[in-house]
Amino acid sequence: MIIDVHGHYTTAPKALETWRNRQIAGMANPSEMPAASELRISDDELRESIESNQLRLMRERGIDLTVFSPRASFMAHHIGDFEVSSTWAAICNELCFRVSQLFPDHFVPAAMLPQSPGVDIATCIPELVKCVEQYGNVAINLNPDPSGGHWSGPPLSDRSWYPIYEKMVEYDIPAMIHVSTSCNGCFHTTGAHYLNADTTAFMQCLTSDLFRDFPTLRFVIPHGGGAVPYHWGRFRGLAQELKRPPLKEHLLNNIFFDTCVYHQPGIDLLTRVIPVDNILFASEMIGAVRGIDPETGHYFDDTKRYIEDAALDAGERYQIYEGNARRVFPRLDAMLKSKEY
Repeated sequence: MIIDVHGHYTTAPKALETWRNRQIAGMANPSEMPAASELRISDDELRESIESNQLRLMRERGIDLTVFSPRASFMAHHIGDFEVSSTWAAICNELCFRVSQLFPDHFVPAAMLPQSPGVDIATCIPELVKCVEQYGNVAINLNPDPSGGHWSGPPLSDRSWYPIYEKMVEYDIPAMIHVSTSCNGCFHTTGAHYLNADTTAFMQCLTSDLFRDFPTLRFVIPHGGGAVPYHWGRFRGLAQELKRPPLKEHLLNNIFFDTCVYHQPGIDLLTRVIPVDNILFASEMIGAVRGIDPETGHYFDDTKRYIEDAALDAGERYQIYEGNARRVFPRLDAMLKSKEY
């Protein structure tokens, strides 16, 4: 089967955005703050939003299952305080859970956390626990920069992050390292901030001993790893200069990259530089790049085409499409085995 490990609910019914706008407005006028119960989205509305969008394209492109999380740019952890973020995360996570219940053969949920700048990450643990134990989430999205492009918090290697890592290890779930909207005018959200964060997260891990403290902790760095594969020699050289172990030993037992790279040369480079065991199939569909490539006549984000045309044998394709996802997402593997896929 083909498992897409990077999907977001970018097509949620308009009522979700309307409620969020009311919540943001309510920060200035608490009497107008909406209750979560005021958001009403029917199952039929959810079905329509998925069947005509993600599920239609999955069927057209031959994708069987998507790890499905809330819309990344909507996480917007820089907006409001922890209570605002907590309510918003709970609403978004519940919608992804409902989608997974309506389409259990095609979607499995991953959670956003109610992060808030300067707030102890441990405050996110109750939402994580609920999503894993009640919703069956197989992963979380972890924002390394909840300030929204200003990078005002500590690096991922800082001990302040450890409470969430301890819970991840306990539940044996990975985190996709994924920022949200940039409110810094220097960084376009999807064209700069996302890719900057991917590269930054990798370097923060390289310069630390994080995985010595958490040898089973697993991060998925999306968007093909940002600049990492393209500058693999630079990172290898920096590791050497910093007296770190070789990257394969230092990081590649714990860090994995997805295939959200939207042209053939990029996928060719990714699969040549990064070991196949560290590559997970993904498309981020429907995401930041939705158009058709005039050079190929196909959608930029139809990443399965690139994997099929890469210099890979059948065993390597299996690892990218399915095998690695089952290994990196053990709860997903257990769920699939329980359904006897």
